[in-house]
Amino acid sequence: MLDETKNRMLMEVGDGTPMGNLLRRYWMPIGSVSEFEGKETKPVRLLGEDLVLYKDLSGTFGLIDRHCCHRRADLSYGYVEKRGLRCNYHGWLYDKDGSCLAQPYEDTVLAESSIKIPVKIKAYPVEAKAGLLWAYLGPEPAPLVPTWEPFTYNNGFVQIVFAEVPCNWFQCQENSIDPVHFEWMHANWVMRLKGIDGPYSPAHVKVDFDEFDYGFRYLRIREDTDENHLLWTVGRCCLWPNCLFTGDHFEWRVPIDNENTLSVGWFFNRVPQGREPYVQNSIPSWTSPLKDPKTGRWINTHVMNQDFIAWVGQGTFADRTKETLGKSDKGIAMIRKQFFDDMDQIKHPNADPKGIVRNAQINECIELPIMNRKRFQEGLTPEEMADPNDIHARSTKRFVFLAGQPKEVWNLYAEAMGFDKQI
Repeated sequence: MLDETKNRMLMEVGDGTPMGNLLRRYWMPIGSVSEFEGKETKPVRLLGEDLVLYKDLSGTFGLIDRHCCHRRADLSYGYVEKRGLRCNYHGWLYDKDGSCLAQPYEDTVLAESSIKIPVKIKAYPVEAKAGLLWAYLGPEPAPLVPTWEPFTYNNGFVQIVFAEVPCNWFQCQENSIDPVHFEWMHANWVMRLKGIDGPYSPAHVKVDFDEFDYGFRYLRIREDTDENHLLWTVGRCCLWPNCLFTGDHFEWRVPIDNENTLSVGWFFNRVPQGREPYVQNSIPSWTSPLKDPKTGRWINTHVMNQDFIAWVGQGTFADRTKETLGKSDKGIAMIRKQFFDDMDQIKHPNADPKGIVRNAQINECIELPIMNRKRFQEGLTPEEMADPNDIHARSTKRFVFLAGQPKEVWNLYAEAMGFDKQI
């Protein structure tokens, strides 16, 4: 249980707040490279700031203030030039650094004047990596965008999925260190949703948590496993500061503002043996719906959609002054303590919080705890992928994590994997 002051410290992400200052020290995924194959601009709200992401005609990405500093027009309706983004209202032109390169009328009538008003708007760095577009809103010098191990894998099909979840980011991230919910939400509840009364899935008999350089691991033993099982010896990880990593995919919980979270999923499927080499020229991205348009109820048919129900069910802001934590919530207490420690840490000059990467050699490939690493690197045979007792067999039939996958994305995936396409 937390008091209200500490609860709000964990949730509020605006500029100048303790958590807002901390999260600005990390790169945040805010879009995909492939989105800009069909558009020039994207309005973005990140950590309570209204911005516009754009790709100019030279291929350079920029992230600047949403509003032109002339008359505050919305720059997401602007259009790109060879260098920068031009306001559609009066033609003022801004580059990726926020510098105003042109003020057409003023440049004409003041062409001979030695007195010109310098104009600059807010701007933040953007980098492309692993098909994602990353933004950094913190103090310079910026750290490196981490090169997580799966970003270096070959012969895999990757897709990126977004969803905007109407609740505070921290209750989403607490889900990243909660192993027991798999038993009840993703196993037993799913059986009931299918009209099956039982038997229930194997119960958890032991859980534990430990820390590593880039986050925390959660380890678990169920009735059908023991201490030799990969769920215990390797486990899965709560990746710092706002991600879950399970081995084949990442789930970032990116704060839009205090009340809303952008879920960003990055999913890797190794093609079967015999289908190499496979080179993916463009990583598709799409947005998952949250509610069934026919009933107005939250979609519960896919893994992450089930998680969304748990998150928003706690309210826009989880009231941790009324919670009752148990033995399985040790990991929750650990990450809360780490966040409070990090908020204190950055008060000191030149001090980095947990998980910051600045060493370029280390960043060539940052290894993570990964169960069954070999299958992601070397792949399975088609027969192994078709084994109904293997968890990866489910990927031969449908995308299980989020609802609403477009048919064209499934067909690209099926073509890469050698599965049946959708008609």
